[in-house]
Amino acid sequence: MQVIFHCGVHDTEEDRLLTTLQRNEKRFRPVGTVVPDPEKYRGLLREGIAALESNKAEPETAETLWRSILNKKQANRVILSNPHFFGSRRRAVEPNEFYPEAEGRLAALTELFPEDQIQLFIALRNPASLLPVLVQQANPQRQREILAEVDPYELQWSSLLNRLRSIAPQVAITAWCFEDMPLIWGQIIREMSGLGENDRLEGGMDLLATIMTKEGMQRLRHYLGQHPDMDESQRRRVVTAFLDKFARDEEIEEEIDLPGWTDEMVDYLSQQYEEDIRLVEHIPGVTFIAA
Repeated sequence: MQVIFHCGVHDTEEDRLLTTLQRNEKRFRPVGTVVPDPEKYRGLLREGIAALESNKAEPETAETLWRSILNKKQANRVILSNPHFFGSRRRAVEPNEFYPEAEGRLAALTELFPEDQIQLFIALRNPASLLPVLVQQANPQRQREILAEVDPYELQWSSLLNRLRSIAPQVAITAWCFEDMPLIWGQIIREMSGLGENDRLEGGMDLLATIMTKEGMQRLRHYLGQHPDMDESQRRRVVTAFLDKFARDEEIEEEIDLPGWTDEMVDYLSQQYEEDIRLVEHIPGVTFIAA
């Protein structure tokens, strides 16, 4: 069975993505894809990994887990989503790296499901905007720790993905940029679920609707309805043109306010992020969804 682990990362529309996946479960049935309720598996997976770490896992652990997760449903592909797969929000960054617990978690997942084909799906986000969000949502003590210990210039997504590839080279990884998600939302859902490019999708513009005016969305839907034969690249060009005209500035402009951070620093981190993404695109075993 194909097992799709959507592992976040934090603050990359992970909850909205799961909601859209669940909305489409009926459309996924013809291709054998199931999206279980996360309440049925997040705790079970934690317990399974803990059993592995304490050497208490039984050979039939995977079979037992699937019976509980699928609840008698038949599946060729299962989508499991949890932004905490690689660690809690608190452990998302350490002084020089993202998700220091990621390799151990992935190794445990592959051991937990040895007969299944595991794939990772992961969103990447500019550290210049991700770190401020993590800081703002942390408690005061953790805020001080992050600002004192984390070197934002050392944080690279390519490093994380290379670590994951090293620990589990058999696990294919699909990645994309958080910043591109309004344009590639439908493709992300299709890649995760196994739907074809022309298969209908509920909520394919859910994220786009949060950053575009109501008038813009109405005009865009009308235009797309009049041109149903456009391929994905053509649709993206059309969406980009509408965004240029109808984007809601307050939704696409991010306020970055951290002690000691200057505009020049943010610009440099953003440039470094773009260079890092170019490295990601060339990592063997990584499929990158570009806008």
